[in-house]
Amino acid sequence: EWVKLAQDAGMRYMVITSKHHEGFAMYDSAVSDYNVVKATPFGRDVVAELAEACYRHGLKFGLYYSQDLDWSEPNGGGYTAGKTWCGGEAYWTNNWDFPDDAHKDYSQCFEEKIKPQVKEILTKYGDLCLIWFDTPRTISAAQSEELYRMVKTYQPDCLINSRIGNGHGDYTSAGDNQIPDDDKGDMLFETPATLNDTWGYKSFDNNWKSAEKVAAIRKHLNERGINYLLNVGPDYLGRIPAPSVDILREVGRRGSAAL
Repeated sequence: EWVKLAQDAGMRYMVITSKHHEGFAMYDSAVSDYNVVKATPFGRDVVAELAEACYRHGLKFGLYYSQDLDWSEPNGGGYTAGKTWCGGEAYWTNNWDFPDDAHKDYSQCFEEKIKPQVKEILTKYGDLCLIWFDTPRTISAAQSEELYRMVKTYQPDCLINSRIGNGHGDYTSAGDNQIPDDDKGDMLFETPATLNDTWGYKSFDNNWKSAEKVAAIRKHLNERGINYLLNVGPDYLGRIPAPSVDILREVGRRGSAAL
C-alpha cells in the first residue's frame, strides 16, 4: 500500500527510518533487543517487509539511521551541544535518564551499537540506493570517515548524505524544509521536507500543505537540480493519514518528477 502510494505520487525511491534518535530499531537487530521484533507485540521486521515490497515493485529503497543521537544509550551522542535546541529549553542528549554529561563517552556507543547496527542494515536488506544519516553533533571526523568507508565497503553504489558529518557524504542535504533559490549546478543536492509541520505522526497537526503547493515546491526544486525528499508520517497502526494520501495522489496527477 505504501509503495503503491509512493509510485502514484511519482516518487522514485523510498527511505524508511531504521533507527531514530530514541534508539528504537524498526528492524530485527541482533545488536540491541530494543527493536520492533523483540520489544513489541507486532513482532515483525518492518524494514524487511518494506524493502521486499519496494524491490518487487521496482521502487528504489534506502534507509535512515541516526548515527549520533541515541537516547536509549547512556553514552549516546549530543551531550557536547549543550542547550541549543527547542529555544534553549531542551538538550540534544538524554539528560533525564543519564544526566552526567561530563562522564559520557560517545565512542563507546559508536563501537558497541552504531557501527554494528550500520553493518546490519547494510548487509540484511538488499542493494540500498542511499543511507540517510542525521544530526552529527558529537561524532568525530575519524568516526564519520569510518562510517563512510564502511558503507562503501559493503555497498559501493550506495549514496551517503552529508549529515554523516565532518565534510563526508556524496551529496548535500539542505536544512529541513529549506527551499533554496539558487541553481546548484553540478552539485548533488536534496531538500528534506514535510507535508505538514510534523516529521512523525501527530493527530492534532492539521496544517497540511496543499497539493498545489507541494507540486510547486517540487517544480521549483527540480528546475534547480535539487531533489525533493518528501516525508510522510504514518500513524501507530501504520496507516498513512488520509490528507497525506489525498495530497500525494493529486501531486501525482499533476505530473511525476524526482521526489
